[in-house]
Amino acid sequence: MDVRNRDGDPVDPVPFLVCTATAVLLLFSVGPLYGLAYGLPVWAGLAVATVGTAAVSAVAYHRLVWTAPPPSVQIAPELRFQRLIYIGVGFAVLLLAVSVPLAL
Repeated sequence: MDVRNRDGDPVDPVPFLVCTATAVLLLFSVGPLYGLAYGLPVWAGLAVATVGTAAVSAVAYHRLVWTAPPPSVQIAPELRFQRLIYIGVGFAVLLLAVSVPLAL
């Protein structure tokens, strides 16, 4: 598969595919259940999961394909680790935000 960024440089599409597949798995397995817990019908939970998947896919495409640096550009490991920590903290805050109202 020949995937190119906005500058025409070839980029690896695997991170985009993994990110999108993970979003589909998480949102469609957990989204309708959270919707039911909040009193939404199943179709509304599936609609929210679909919109969430589309949003995550669009952001992932923009970050991992469209604006991806070419393979010749190296990103410092410290910066990669810092981004990974930020993503982990953001994911934990998101899970906490959707779980706290269920516990109350």
